[in-house]
Amino acid sequence: MAMKSRWVFFFFIFLGLGLILAGCASPQGNQQTGKDTSQKQLTFGMIIKEPSAPYIQAFINGAQEKAKELGVKVDIKDGQADSLKIMEIMDNYIQQKVDGFIMAGAVDLKAIVPGIKKLNEAGIPVIALDTSPEGGKVDLFISFDIQESSKRAAEAFIQGIKDRHGGKVPPGVVLEITGSLEDMFTQACSKGFHSVVDQYPQLKVAQGEGKWNNVDSNQKTTDLLTRYGKQVMGIYVHTPDIMGPGVVNAIESAGLNPKDYGICGICIGPEGLELLKQGKLLAAVEQPALDSAELAVQYLYDIKNGKPIPKIGETVVKEGAIWSPAKVVKNPWADEGAFMVLQGPLVPNEVKTDDPRLWENKLSNLWKK
Repeated sequence: MAMKSRWVFFFFIFLGLGLILAGCASPQGNQQTGKDTSQKQLTFGMIIKEPSAPYIQAFINGAQEKAKELGVKVDIKDGQADSLKIMEIMDNYIQQKVDGFIMAGAVDLKAIVPGIKKLNEAGIPVIALDTSPEGGKVDLFISFDIQESSKRAAEAFIQGIKDRHGGKVPPGVVLEITGSLEDMFTQACSKGFHSVVDQYPQLKVAQGEGKWNNVDSNQKTTDLLTRYGKQVMGIYVHTPDIMGPGVVNAIESAGLNPKDYGICGICIGPEGLELLKQGKLLAAVEQPALDSAELAVQYLYDIKNGKPIPKIGETVVKEGAIWSPAKVVKNPWADEGAFMVLQGPLVPNEVKTDDPRLWENKLSNLWKK
């Protein structure tokens, strides 16, 4: 009898241990903690170019901070503005089965279209920043209106000429320092600029390709100032954030004063902000780079969680946001998709240089020496 009781005792001990272990391993055990640890963490692929450029740093920072907030991962790769490398990275993302993709850095927007179409075929949602691929489906392109922003900057540029010449626009030459000529960004900038300047036939436009860097911008400005001398009435720089310092240095090296040329353009960056504060840059339209990257991660997250993202015909409003209101229109570059047109203020005319909403001020700790 005693032997039987001991066997019964050990039987119930082993039974109890088995139930405990089974409970620990079961889904019900996870549900008791309120967490579903079986859910896969979302991963978004993101391609950039020129990672040292401040506006790209704004893209990176915005994407990473929003990803951290949402509990997702952003895998960021430098495509080096090389179309073949970009498509190779896209292929890797497809093999990795990423949950979404952000295109935030290319120059030839037509050459990368085959990669975009592969992402489409794999069912991976695509969001573009800065510039849009010129084909395929881009679920959402988030940027400011480059052409319209350049038009507004050109209007400030012409007003500057008038202010320096008694309210008139005299005959002369204006320099247009462009980005890379094959880039859609450059083409849009130039269209906006010429939509204003071409109204003044007494002005001759002399163009120099700055190629999105200070070295080429400096050289082209130096050459054109040497060629046209006192005929130069003003200098328009497509993007002062990465070409403005080169232009200003060329002017000062020639023994001239940057204030006499009323430099304007779009995209400010920390370099442009400093030039604005010094009065060496007349005005520039802000590119809401940080905000656009934050929105891109948020909308990919929403897509994967079955929530709607902005659609054509809608207007997105966020109180206090520097980019609001943002109209949503058909993407004129991609075969399919929407374009969320963010607002960009003209600084310092509409927004002062110390406004805390400017990403250059938000991320000032990154470039303070």
